[in-house]
Amino acid sequence: MSVSGVSPTTGTTSADATKNTAAKSNTVDYDAFLTLLVAQMKNQDPLNPTDSTEFVSQLATFSSVEQAVQTNTKLDSMMTVSALTQANQLIGRTVTSADGSVSGVVTAVRVADGGVQAVLEGGDTVMLQSGTEVE
Repeated sequence: MSVSGVSPTTGTTSADATKNTAAKSNTVDYDAFLTLLVAQMKNQDPLNPTDSTEFVSQLATFSSVEQAVQTNTKLDSMMTVSALTQANQLIGRTVTSADGSVSGVVTAVRVADGGVQAVLEGGDTVMLQSGTEVE
């Protein structure tokens, strides 16, 4: 199925829409899983039915995967909080980018797509990464 002529009507870009769609397509809730399970049961071969323990195994596997995804999401948010806490100590200090092109006194820190950024007095930003100098 192809769709053409669709454009975002809100402030999101097509890249944002793609990220949101990808995130939603990777998520399957219990209702969707049960719907798939019922469809599988309805369409199985009556002369060679699937063993009920296989369904229980599928449910257990699905539950384990969902738990792992939730754990990873929580770990990501903990890592972000930790990075912000550490970066907060840079306010008032001079930071130079890894390539040496940008330098200045940090006035704020923020989370961006690539990680944590230091906002400098002049409005420039420096991504806090390996090679960034702090004085």
